[in-house]
Amino acid sequence: MPETTPQTDSPDDILRNIFGYAGFRGQQADIIQHVCSGADALILMPTGGGKSLCYQIPAMAMPGMGIVVSPLIALMRDQVRALLELGVRAAFLNSTLTPQEQADVLDRARRGELDLLYVAPERLLQEETLTQLVSMDVSLIAIDEAHCVSSWGHDFRQDYLELNRLREQFPSVPRLALTATADERTREDIIKRLALDDPERFITGFDRPNIRYSVHPKTDARRQLLGFLSDRRDQAGIVYCLSRKSVERTAEWLHQQGFDALPYHAGLDVETRTGNQERFLTDDAVVIVATIAFGMGIDKPDVRFVAHMDLPKSVEAYYQETGRAGRDGEPADAWMVYGLQDVVRLSRMVEESEASEQHKRYERMKLDTLLGWCEVTRCRRRQLLRYFGEELPRDCGNCDVCLQPPVTWDGTQAAQKALSCVYRTGQRFGAGHLIDVLRGQLRDKVTRLRHDALSTFGIGAEFSDAQWRSIFRQLVVRGFLISDPARFGALRLTPAARSLLRGEEELFLREDVERAKKASVRKRHIDIDIEDEELLDALKRLRRELAQAQGVPPYVVFHDATLKEMILLRPKKTADMLEVSGVGQAKLAKYGDTFLKLLRTFDLHPD
Repeated sequence: MPETTPQTDSPDDILRNIFGYAGFRGQQADIIQHVCSGADALILMPTGGGKSLCYQIPAMAMPGMGIVVSPLIALMRDQVRALLELGVRAAFLNSTLTPQEQADVLDRARRGELDLLYVAPERLLQEETLTQLVSMDVSLIAIDEAHCVSSWGHDFRQDYLELNRLREQFPSVPRLALTATADERTREDIIKRLALDDPERFITGFDRPNIRYSVHPKTDARRQLLGFLSDRRDQAGIVYCLSRKSVERTAEWLHQQGFDALPYHAGLDVETRTGNQERFLTDDAVVIVATIAFGMGIDKPDVRFVAHMDLPKSVEAYYQETGRAGRDGEPADAWMVYGLQDVVRLSRMVEESEASEQHKRYERMKLDTLLGWCEVTRCRRRQLLRYFGEELPRDCGNCDVCLQPPVTWDGTQAAQKALSCVYRTGQRFGAGHLIDVLRGQLRDKVTRLRHDALSTFGIGAEFSDAQWRSIFRQLVVRGFLISDPARFGALRLTPAARSLLRGEEELFLREDVERAKKASVRKRHIDIDIEDEELLDALKRLRRELAQAQGVPPYVVFHDATLKEMILLRPKKTADMLEVSGVGQAKLAKYGDTFLKLLRTFDLHPD
């Protein structure tokens, strides 16, 4: 193996001197210590939670080179660009490089001149690449966006399936599987498919308290979107649509309304797609209108909102997509409208897919769960976190349900009818058949099974099919029923149903009405006085000029939160700048004097 210069800095020193942060967050320190000990790990950490530091710092602290498997070219490019800005020895290996550039990267890796090498999975698994990397001193292998390996996940990638070969090729090298989104079934699938060796599971929590969630029934989607965006014209955001045609029409319409809106989908030519993405990354107030092809790996921290014009496929997909907002920890919004037409289109997509029947049932159950979540009458965040197995001890106070409680109706008797029907039909049927029984529909299946003779036959004729489906979805979400995908989506009673059936508690269900009053925009986490707004604008202009000169997005120079902290702390000399969160040694050397000069100018001439 080639000689490498051993690293002597501790993880704490690297965090402070390179990244400019005073201390680790959450379980970062424990994860880094575990990885440095040479053990495998499964890491679930919300977007913006500092996931990348969990493999970047160990790779810099340990002898050798860390390999990062990344599914998107955009992710590699942005992370490497940010690392180079910090003075870290990093590079990427993918199809955008010429053969000579690829050879140069591998030569640098062979000579021990890299701490981190980002590689696309399809490139990593080429025999020629594997052969060369096996001969090098590899410290760790990080598999980012690891949910892509699971067919139960929301973004399955065929290229990830062969990554279990890494265990054979690098038997003594610790491997990390990292993702922001995975339910229990997907987690186990990740461990199995990647052949992780008895990994420690680090589940750091899914809560993103800075994101405000709001969901509304779709009435006039464009009018509703315009109302949401009315006071967000100076903010960067993402608007998701289900189809390419809808993306282009929505982007054009927003442009006509005065927004700097650009389309993004897989059908656009590469030059247009790349150019629009670059504009989004480098400008302050660009709105990208996109299909879900856009977003994974986009490392822009100051996305202030994510809006969904159509329903996503699952809770996991929704969580992943909304997680692209507010990565900097500042207040952000996740806004969505949904309607019956979304359900029809998504259901048709599931039925027309070539997946197995078992997988289709699972996808239908996921869609039903998301629909139920849309209709909750209690804290929306608590229900979202509960889906991932996390309990929030109190209502969040930062979702539409907490801020503007929905109109509800006493659904106790309707719920009792529904639960009784589930019980009397043997807990073996899905909502469709149960609704036929409740509404007194003499379908072939109903009469063949003699369910027309049950006491629950026809007792719910006062409600429509759609109303009963809403009732059943809400009973699932509230924990009175469970949908079993292994039994064709059959609904079964949970222990919680007993007290409701006995009349020991009341149940109020959501009534879908559009509320006209709009929640006000929240204050920023770091408040800036009115007299300091001019200085903040000047700091942003300076940041933009420096970024343009180097061809990098502004946030690669400094995040907004760092600029605001400069204003609050008012550093006078170079050493003072190190007290500002986000200023490390490399950025201090590169930008410290320039920003200090501007700060001094305002101190001398405050008016």
